[in-house]
Order: sequence, then C-alpha cells, then structure tokens
Amino acid sequence: MCAVQKWGREAGSGRRTRAPSLLCLRHLHANISCSGWGNGYADIVKENKLFESYYKELGLVPEGEFEQFMDAMREPLPATIRITGYKSHAKEILHCLKEKYFKDIQELEIDGQKIEAPQALSWYPDEQAWHTNMSRKIIRKSPLLEKFHQFLVSETESILDMCAAPGSKTAQLIEMLHADMDVPFPEGFVIANDVDNKRCYLLVHQAKRLNSPCIMVVNHDASCIPTLHINSGGKRDVLFYDRILCDVPCSGDGTLRKNIDVWKKWTTSNSLHLHGLQLRIAVRGVEQLAVGGRMVYSTCSLNPIEDEAVIAALLEKSEGALELADSSADLPGLKWMPGVSSWKLMTKEGMWYSDWSEVPSSRQTQIRPTMFPPTDSEKLASMHLERCMRILPHHQNTGGFFVAVLVKKAPMPWNKRFPKTGGSPAASLPTDAPHLAESVEGEGGGPERKLGGEAEEEEAFKGASLAQETAAKQDGVCGPPPLKKMKLFGYKEDPFVFLTEDDPVFTTIQSFYDLSPDFPKLNVLTRTHEGKKRHLYMVSKELRNMLLNNSERMKVINTGVKVWSRNSDGEEFGCAFRLAQEGIYTLQPYIRSRIITVSVEDIKVLLTQENPFLSKLQDHAHAQAKKLGSLLGDLSEPQCSIQLCGWRGKTSIRAFVPRNERFHYLRMLGVEVFKDKQGQKPSDGEKEGKEGEEAEEGTTSPGFPVYLTEGFPPRDGLL
Repeated sequence: MCAVQKWGREAGSGRRTRAPSLLCLRHLHANISCSGWGNGYADIVKENKLFESYYKELGLVPEGEFEQFMDAMREPLPATIRITGYKSHAKEILHCLKEKYFKDIQELEIDGQKIEAPQALSWYPDEQAWHTNMSRKIIRKSPLLEKFHQFLVSETESILDMCAAPGSKTAQLIEMLHADMDVPFPEGFVIANDVDNKRCYLLVHQAKRLNSPCIMVVNHDASCIPTLHINSGGKRDVLFYDRILCDVPCSGDGTLRKNIDVWKKWTTSNSLHLHGLQLRIAVRGVEQLAVGGRMVYSTCSLNPIEDEAVIAALLEKSEGALELADSSADLPGLKWMPGVSSWKLMTKEGMWYSDWSEVPSSRQTQIRPTMFPPTDSEKLASMHLERCMRILPHHQNTGGFFVAVLVKKAPMPWNKRFPKTGGSPAASLPTDAPHLAESVEGEGGGPERKLGGEAEEEEAFKGASLAQETAAKQDGVCGPPPLKKMKLFGYKEDPFVFLTEDDPVFTTIQSFYDLSPDFPKLNVLTRTHEGKKRHLYMVSKELRNMLLNNSERMKVINTGVKVWSRNSDGEEFGCAFRLAQEGIYTLQPYIRSRIITVSVEDIKVLLTQENPFLSKLQDHAHAQAKKLGSLLGDLSEPQCSIQLCGWRGKTSIRAFVPRNERFHYLRMLGVEVFKDKQGQKPSDGEKEGKEGEEAEEGTTSPGFPVYLTEGFPPRDGLL
C-alpha cells in the first residue's frame, strides 16, 4: 500500500489544511519491473487447459477474440522502458534515446526477426514510456545491440525504469511530488509498505535513485498496518491519507507473458485462497483514507474473484461511504474492458457454482459469500462495477491488469458505530478516526498527556472487530481486521535520531557552507545515538512529524536522503563533513559558499577522470577552485543544470559521483560512454585520472569540499 499526505494553509485564511498524502500498501506480490525481459526460463509448455476453460466460460474476452487472447498470452512481453526522474533530466535522456539509440535500431534484422522501432505508449504522458518487440534475450546477446544494452543497464541505475522491479509504482508517485524541481521539500510525502522484509530493501533501492526527502519505506502486514499519528496544532491527531495505492497480492495470471512458471502452477484455488486477504487489505486501506480521498485497488490478475468480487464486497459493506469513480477519460489511448457484474466460481476439480446457496457445507470454509456477485439486482446496478478497468494482453500488446478507483464519500460505518470511549473526542478529527486525538504539548515540548493509551485504543478495535466478526458470520461480508500486535522480522534497523538546532555539528557546517537562515536544521537526522555521526540525512517536515509521533508503532526500514558524509581530513580546515551527491538537489537552495561554476568541458574532465589535476580545468574554473570563493554561475538560457559534489586536494580535484551517475551525466552532454565487452577496461580518461592520482600519492594534503554546477543552452526542438 502506498500513501501520500500534505499539510499547508489555505491562501489568505490562515486555516491549516492538509495537502495530498499518499500510502502505498503492498503485501506479498509486486510487479517485477522489467516488462517483457524474461526469456530466461527453460522450455515450459505454455498450456493450461483449466485456465483456458475457466476464462472461456467466464466470457471476459470479447466474442471472437479468445484465440487472439491466448496467442498473446503465449508471446513474450515486449521490452518496455519508462523514463523517470526530474523532468529536465528526463527530457535530455529522451532526446538521447530518440536521436541516437532508437535511430540505430530501425530496420535491423536479428536471427530472422525484424526489429521494430520503439514506439511511445499513446496513453502515457509526454512520451516518457516506450515499447518494442525486442525480447531481453535479443538485446543482451546481439552484437548489433550491444551499445543499446549497455545504455539500458547503466541508465536503469539512475533514471530509467524497466517497468517491472518492485517499487516502480512508488517511484511514479515520488516523481509526482517532485514535479517542480525548484522545490526541495514538496509538502506531500509517500509511505511505501511491504510485508516482506527483503522486498522492502528493493523498494529502498528503487526509491534512492530519486533522492527524495519525502519517502519512507515501512515493513508491516498491510491488512493490519498501524494507524499513525501526527502533531497538529499542539494536538495528537490521527493521520488520514489523501491517496492510497492498494496493490494487493494476487494469483498473477495476468503476468503469464513474463512469469512463465505461472503456466504450470495456475489453478482456481489460488484466487480462492487470496480473496479474503485481498479484501482485508482493501478494508484496512479505506479505513485510513480521508473523506474525499481516493484509493486505487489493483491486481495483475484477470480473475473476478480477486477483482470485482473484492470491490463489490467492499462497496456493500461501506453502506454508501464508498463509490467507484469513472476514470474512463483519465488515460485517453489506453484500451480496457469495463468491469463485469456477473461471474461464476470454479474449483480446481472443475465444479462450477453461480451462487452461495449452491455451495455445499463441506466447501464453505474455502468458498465464501463475498466471492459471488450481490443477489440484489438494484444494489448491484448501483455499484457501477462497469467502472472497473480490465486490461487484456492482446488489445495493446501488454500484460493483464485490473484497476478500480474508489472515492470515500463518508466515514466507514463500523468506525461510526464503535467510537473510542473514555475521553472527550477531538473536534478536529473526522468521525471515522479509529483513535481520538490526544493532547500534547507541542513538537519539541514535554511529555504527552494520554487519555487512554494503547490499552484503550486496543479495546476500541476489539469491540469493532468482535461485532464485525459476528456480522460476518451472519452475512458472509468481511469487516475491519482485528488488531494485531506489531511483530518485527528481519534486520534490526538503526534508530532515526533528529539533531537539535544547537547541535555542535551545525556550528561548523553553518559557517563552512554559509547556509541560508531558512535552512531547516530540525529536519536533519542521523542513525546513531552514540559516537561520531558518520552521515547526516534530511527529511521533509511532514516525515519528521511522522517519525517523532510513531516510533513505537511503526517499523521504518528507510527514510530521508543523505546530504553530508564525514571526512575526518576536513576537521583541521573547519568542517568534518563533505557534501553527498545524493542530497545535492535538496541542499542546493540553502548553500551560499564553496560553489564554483564549471563549463561543459570541465564537467567532462571531472566525470571521465578519477582525480584530475586542477590544471586540467579551464582557467575560470581553475581560478575559482584555488580560492574556493562563493560564486554560483548564471548561464543564459540553461536547458538542464548539473550539480556535482567534489573535494579539492592540494593539486587535484575529485567529483564524488557514483559510476552510473557519471555515465548518465556524460550522456546528457552527448558523450559516448561504453566499457570494453570482455572486461572492465578503463577508458583513456580513467587511466589518466588514476595516473594523476598516483602522481599525487604521498603529497596530497587534505582537501576542501567544493560544489560544481553547469548549465548549457537548449537544443533545437526542446523546450
């Protein structure tokens, strides 16, 4: 599950408002981000008679198209590329792709297959997503595509998303927050959750490519993810999310084209086993959704038991609090089939049931009433299940997918029926809040004044859960999940420790980098209570609020962006911390010293040579680097700025930029960067840099942190 939250004030009113918040709930499955690149399985027979008979009988595929549907399912998924990251950088990479690599691919024929030129997905904005008929195997093995392959591998580590790794949806949400590159701390934030501890670290890896201070990765069971609190105006309020992505675990039969082992493992039992969990996760999601907010429920399954059945059960239990949104106009160009309002259920033995009344008692623990369509035709029509969207593989050469957009119109009925008792309710809270606000003294003040504490909170949930469990036995409709105690698995994370405004660290950093007065010191944190601080990170003020108020109820895997790293050599020069490349776009608006302006040629030197002599820089940059004056160049009509963190030695200068980011920036400047096919042979520039480094060995004095920036004019045809 993934969610976003924002705070702000209404213009001219002084009244505090909440800006969009986003929660991303995931449980077990997630998209394997590399659409159509999985041709590495041994020969698997792409046949499953049960699958074919099931979907043919359901009639989800338009009449006369079933053979096309099955043929598409047996074909490898086409390679798909999505350009991610900040808009200005994305435009440069798009230009590079179109003008260099896509042109080279046209009219190629490999192993008897004619390679089609990549095509932009018509429904995806700004030509930021493309697909082609090439498989991963062809791209990896063909000498004619070696440069393109290296480009994809390298750029995937910085700005490309191969549309399948866990975290691709989360990355899109982060990009939306950072639509304006000039705003270092957007008001909103994203919380990304996964029940699998190891998958959480994949999410972290994906999110780190975007270097955002507004993302938090947490590790919880999505069906009972804890309610979080925030400090709002001196009171401890419940956090409700404006947007929730509920990407639930599913049977994955829409992924047959890339997950080929599903062919031999698929059975209808998969959907029957997952339906209850999917519904519990969806219920927990809408409980935490703000009134007026939207939740997207999605699966990579085509099965109505996992799709429309979950939505129908959720709508029925909401008693009008939820409604399906009509999203038909949101993605023009995307082909999809409307949701269905009639379906049947089949066991793995081939037994069909059309209604709960037909299910024998021996089957009623496996098959539940919520798996069938509502029997009340008027109620069923009012649900507008046709507003659900099912993407079929043969319509646009894609995988299979299901999505439904739910709008919360009112508090959930069970939250209204079972309010928390034993304390006066806070007027600022919506009526469906599962917890009442608890008064506190303020963010940095004294201890909280708890009204009932965790015991009272647990009792409120127990009451609601017990009553709903009774109702569920009567009508077969799931209610809210029972409260579960948080269980911690996996690696024990280091603590998140916020620095105070008078922390001694800031004394030297403030003067060394001449930080502006509005620099948010309270947003800086470290990962240790004791000893020297190795790294300093920054988060948005909203995430700081979250961390301070939920440390005992939330297992945080990662948050914040690294902005400074310790360099003990710098202590004798007044500051032990050098800038970190990951956080430079967050820090840049606040730094007023140790900035030098460099040209395109200087950037090329710094990125192709590991430790070049200062004399390699052009005169203007050389002079600035020697005196390290407070200077920021302002080039006319810059197309895309590049900021690099570096360290100046006695006679050399070094850019602290990871290898793949170096390649990324060089490509933006039009420089071809490729490694030798056999081995990792260094380029001439890299050799030269190492020679320079060796020449300095034994004579290099401790360096000074420097900050490099470069801008260049726009190309023809680019805005």
